[in-house]
Amino acid sequence: MKPVAFPPLEGSARVLGTLALSLATFMNVLDSSIANVSIPAIAGDMGVSPAQGTWVITSFGVANAIAVPLTGWLTQRFGQVRLFVASVLLFVIASWLCGLAPTIESLIFFRVVQGLVAGPMIPLSQTLLLASYPPALAGTAMAMWAMTTLVAPVMGPLLGGWITDNISWPWIFYINVPVGLLAATMAWSIYRTRDPGPRKVPLDSVGLGLLVLWVGALQIMIDKGKELDWFASGQIVMLAIVAVVGFAFFLAWELTEHHPIVNLRLFARRNFVLGTSALALAYGLFFGNVVLLPLWLQQYMGYTATWAGLAMAPVGLFAILLSPLVGKNVSRVDPRKLATVAFVVFALVLWMRSQFNPQSTFSTVLLPTLVQGVAMAFFFIPLQAIVFSGLTPDQLPAASGLSNFVRITAG
Repeated sequence: MKPVAFPPLEGSARVLGTLALSLATFMNVLDSSIANVSIPAIAGDMGVSPAQGTWVITSFGVANAIAVPLTGWLTQRFGQVRLFVASVLLFVIASWLCGLAPTIESLIFFRVVQGLVAGPMIPLSQTLLLASYPPALAGTAMAMWAMTTLVAPVMGPLLGGWITDNISWPWIFYINVPVGLLAATMAWSIYRTRDPGPRKVPLDSVGLGLLVLWVGALQIMIDKGKELDWFASGQIVMLAIVAVVGFAFFLAWELTEHHPIVNLRLFARRNFVLGTSALALAYGLFFGNVVLLPLWLQQYMGYTATWAGLAMAPVGLFAILLSPLVGKNVSRVDPRKLATVAFVVFALVLWMRSQFNPQSTFSTVLLPTLVQGVAMAFFFIPLQAIVFSGLTPDQLPAASGLSNFVRITAG
């Protein structure tokens, strides 16, 4: 059955639709980093070690990484608008339960639920946004989306630090409730008539089981590696074996299955595989800095959680100013050239940060953070344009889910 093509939105509907999707994306991405600076406070409140407290981050990441690539199948099964709105509302409920959690075990469980229901949100916000704009304005649509995706991880430590220092850590989860309810209400009112609806598609239960197995093992191995001294630990070796063997079986099964849970055949497209690989590398560099720098500033420079967040916040300045400009020109200038600018600027930023020492002033820490905003504006939009080039509208949810999975895992 040929999927229904809906005309682009116009006027206020497009503005409000963009705002609703951006709010949901911002809330989701914010949650991947907002807890980073709050772990000492959470661990102290619940009477556990900071190492046990890091499972608050790990549990969300593992669950989210498993759920994101399922977006393509879930979209066919439930319809993209229904799935998106349900994902946002369930995320709100899970966030509220995280704030109420009385023990570390219950908090980790609710973070797993939160990560699972958050999976389809980012890929579908991207898909719905692209469908809201005419092809000529696709670059502008991606610029709007990229700004929220790139600014949120930086706002996370700043907001998380301020809330932890001035209110209490449960509020890092409670703030999702009003934002999510507003985003879900606006999205449903604007997009409910633009849903092609559910289709009967069989569940590839073997593929799903293998995906959970190898992604779960890989994520836990990466997150716990440093704590357990990597391959000196039998647990890490076992996780690595499970991840590699599980991935090999997953690959063989999905490429021969008639209705795969994840459409790996997209990797046969040159633009998709190269664009996704470059995007993953760039996001790994960016997100690694977002996580490590606030920790270094607090542990070795004596910064409070709030000041560590402030040192990271200006990265969004140039990203916000330049993203619309890049979006407007991505169809006129070769996106490969624009992405190259991003990698050169990233290299400069990382060289500047390699000169840091415990005597570095606040302005020294701030300068590369400002410059990094230029790289952020130039890498996301052109690489997304490369990833999605030549794909049909019905392929977009699966492609977005798969590219976001690789990006998030790299992060």
